[in-house]
Amino acid sequence: MTQPARNLPQRLAEARRWFDEGLLAGMEAAGERPLTVAQAWVFATLDDAGTTVSELARRMGVTRQSAHQAVHGLIDAGLMEQVPDPSSARARLIRTTAEGRRAHELAQRCIAVMEDVLARRLGEQGAAALRAALETPWGDPPLVAAPPDDEGPK
Repeated sequence: MTQPARNLPQRLAEARRWFDEGLLAGMEAAGERPLTVAQAWVFATLDDAGTTVSELARRMGVTRQSAHQAVHGLIDAGLMEQVPDPSSARARLIRTTAEGRRAHELAQRCIAVMEDVLARRLGEQGAAALRAALETPWGDPPLVAAPPDDEGPK
């Protein structure tokens, strides 16, 4: 039995997984402490000045508890720290430590190499078209009711 064609969201998830797996393997090969995908995603969504766990969770599309768990693993590893938020007496900001900045710079170099490899595989035009499509604002997602089943009710 043949598998149905993979849709665009599935293809985008596969592409992200390609980058995630390559980045984490590259970092580990460089002698860095192993991280989870969620921990790597914290680095990708963190502002330079620091970000609250709630805001990180929103940006990552995960629960606050999941973001908290990833952040505290990074704090325990010495890659992140919690500091008071100067704009709120109750809030705490998460930001990178010097060691975290060093690791993040290495990760950025790994990603640049992966992008170069992808450009060679897709061709420069294909890679440029992919980047352009992903950088173009898509607007809000449409609200689409489920299309009716062609076969009618079962």
